[in-house]
Amino acid sequence: MSEMNNKALGKVGVLFGGRSAEHDISIMSGNGVLAALLSKGVDAHAFDPAVRSIAELAAEKFDRVFIALHGRYGEDGSLQGVLEQLNIPYTGSGVMASAIAMDKIFTKRIWQTHGLSTPKYAVLTAQTALRQVPDELGLPLIIKPPHEGSTIGITKVKGYSEMQEAYALAAQFDEVVLAEEFVEGRELTVAVLGRGEQAYALPVIEIVAPEGNYDYQNKYFTDDTRYLCPAPLDAALTAQIQQMALDAYRALDCEGWARIDVLLRKSDNQPFLLEINTSPGMTGHSLVPMAARAIGMSYEDLCLEILQTARLKIKSDTHK
Repeated sequence: MSEMNNKALGKVGVLFGGRSAEHDISIMSGNGVLAALLSKGVDAHAFDPAVRSIAELAAEKFDRVFIALHGRYGEDGSLQGVLEQLNIPYTGSGVMASAIAMDKIFTKRIWQTHGLSTPKYAVLTAQTALRQVPDELGLPLIIKPPHEGSTIGITKVKGYSEMQEAYALAAQFDEVVLAEEFVEGRELTVAVLGRGEQAYALPVIEIVAPEGNYDYQNKYFTDDTRYLCPAPLDAALTAQIQQMALDAYRALDCEGWARIDVLLRKSDNQPFLLEINTSPGMTGHSLVPMAARAIGMSYEDLCLEILQTARLKIKSDTHK
């Protein structure tokens, strides 16, 4: 689409910032997206729902919006519902898919019903006998809040004595906590673009973090983590992992774009689905733009392609 035609996309809101624990990363993503769209001649405007009201969002009369919010109130279906009510087409998945994908526990349940492999897990509450969880899942294990991203609130538990502290950290973010089997192996991620049968997977990326610790700092603020794109895997295994990512995406009825994180078990090269991000990062360190570059798609063209998929998902006679 030419720059002149890009004006036909109308007045575009780029939503970023927000109220979640991933606010700072969203600011970085949103500023990148905004600059990219402006460079393509799109009439794009910043909008932070943390500081401006729903009434102001309606008053802007955006023709479509690009959601660059991460985490709660932006990636979890709540904002998607607001946009459906306001009749504003938006990027990414719809209300239900966003809500399910934001909840790592429900995501795993859906994937299991589709026969997709994901690490064993347990759901923890204040009443759970924490001492018994390692007996079920083994050690080490992972404890995390099921509604957070960017490795926020996550702990790798190596001994029984660490369970209470790890649970307490995750419980600061969620009433219900996820304990997950630790799968030793290679960390991979696959970006998916599109909708339904037309969705396609971008090249697989392998993440090689310092001492295997792909934490918040190593994700966004250091250059110590190495990214191998495309990942050094044979063609058959690459195709298997890309198909698994597509199956995981379609199982949740996702659309627009997403990034699926996968662990490749060291002992037998079996892939396991970890989680899906329906509004992935678009920062200078982010992985979806990296995968797009590997097929010759620039950051600006990626943003434009995603924007062009913006639509309302709930059918109504009043939709544009």
